[in-house]
Amino acid sequence: MSVADTHRTINAVWRIESAKVIGALARMTRDVGVAEELAQDALLAALEQWPRDGLPDNPAAWLMATAKHRALDLLRRRKLHAAKEGEISHEIDTAHAMRAADLAEAVDAALDDDVGDDLLRLVFIACHPVLSPEARVALTLRMLGGLTTDEIARSFLVPEATIAQRIVRAKRTLSNANVPFEAPRAHELAERLSSVLEVIYLVFNEGYSATAGQDWMRPALCDEALRLGRILAGLVPAEPEVHGLVALMEIQASRAAARVNADGEPVLLLDQNRARWDPLLIRRGLAALDKAEALGGAEGPYALQAAIAACHARARTADATDWPRIAALYATLAEVTPSPIVELNRAVAESMAFGPAAGLARVDTLADEPALQGYHLLPAVRGDLLAKLGRRSEAAAAFRQAAALARNERERKLLLMRALTCSSNPDAS
Repeated sequence: MSVADTHRTINAVWRIESAKVIGALARMTRDVGVAEELAQDALLAALEQWPRDGLPDNPAAWLMATAKHRALDLLRRRKLHAAKEGEISHEIDTAHAMRAADLAEAVDAALDDDVGDDLLRLVFIACHPVLSPEARVALTLRMLGGLTTDEIARSFLVPEATIAQRIVRAKRTLSNANVPFEAPRAHELAERLSSVLEVIYLVFNEGYSATAGQDWMRPALCDEALRLGRILAGLVPAEPEVHGLVALMEIQASRAAARVNADGEPVLLLDQNRARWDPLLIRRGLAALDKAEALGGAEGPYALQAAIAACHARARTADATDWPRIAALYATLAEVTPSPIVELNRAVAESMAFGPAAGLARVDTLADEPALQGYHLLPAVRGDLLAKLGRRSEAAAAFRQAAALARNERERKLLLMRALTCSSNPDAS
């Protein structure tokens, strides 16, 4: 295996396993900032050793073991004596009398002897009220999904430096406040739930439509977000928006196999083979939506988005889609959570329900929206509507603009192909 192949493998393993490593280390060290630093040390060790020595038999276990050894060194230096880890601290203080295998077994016990889910705890810690809402989301995306600051910045449509500062300050704040590594108590849950839901969905979205790189999707991130969402629904079963989020993710995930062709190229929603949609995930999503609505949450932001996804899931063909209902749902969503992204999606729905001219009129009102400057889907949607109106020269220019802004290679290629198609055909008279 070449060095480049090894580095790609390391990156893939890190994306999947980093949150688990950080979660385990945070429980051991009681400091999420320190936990991330130790995990990064393990990653650097992999980058140094794997190209030289070859891939280990179990790369994920290697990363975890290496990170734990670094945590153990830290515990030796700092001689931590937290109540729950008293026995382990005693063993560390007398480590010179123990065999290395015995010591490793003691550390494993400290990491494994805990009820609940480290990753879910990690989300709640990063969403602690001591942090601003923006910092909570950025920090959790960084630690939970292993996303780069650039990818997080694109999710928020803000400069990368802004996200980097939020993450650094958030870790410092958590450390200074001595925030315990535990799930919130009942009276604290409501105020932190909204940020947790936002984080989980942003992780899902990064997996569903990768911001950058060669792949259109990152299925491991979708799977992790779904897993966390399902766990959260079990933890707070009376919260309708949790079920709304789960419904949305289940239904969107049902399309995964149809969203790319055999070559990994994107397949747009209306062109997908609906026979490849996963009926089990659709049933689970519709059931979760029913729960959200039964709990009185039909107009929650996630339940509304799930209802939109359900319209697509229930349509046997693209032509059978109930676009007027989708447009109405987007109108309600725009009232509940106003945002330029919602308005852009609303424009697409209105174009399908009432014609491309109606959609283009709404898109053109967003041209000067600051949050959408540099957002590639704005010119992409505009290009699609212009093409449908026969204004192909303008459409080609819009698609080229979108391609220049896109960071995902698959998406950029698709947009350039659409630009070429428009350029090859004269404008409609």
